[in-house]
Amino acid sequence: MNESAFSGPADEAGRVSMPLHRLAHARAGDKGDRLNLSLFAYDPRHYPLLLEQITEPRVLALFAHRGASRVRRYPMPGLAGMNLVIDDVLQGGVNGALNLDGHGKTLSFLLLELTVALPRDGH
Repeated sequence: MNESAFSGPADEAGRVSMPLHRLAHARAGDKGDRLNLSLFAYDPRHYPLLLEQITEPRVLALFAHRGASRVRRYPMPGLAGMNLVIDDVLQGGVNGALNLDGHGKTLSFLLLELTVALPRDGH
């Protein structure tokens, strides 16, 4: 990521806020009413930042409006990623939900819109 990606106003600690999708990408899968989201840093140097800021309570709060009841996070340090398992978030599952699209893939974009903060130098 180039230097200009970290421009913008910094907080008191000198950190710049940006959407998570600028630092990571996600893959998703669903089974019944359980969502599996895998998140991977584009740059392995950002992995500690992801571990610090993408926490189980924060992800649970993000998906609370969909009825999520539990989040388990499984770090994958060798891949600079993590696996997030979210229970009761698919409103009954793909075949049982009344909403238009209950697939987990659409929810990975919600995760990637989370705001993260990193040092202005990008590391």
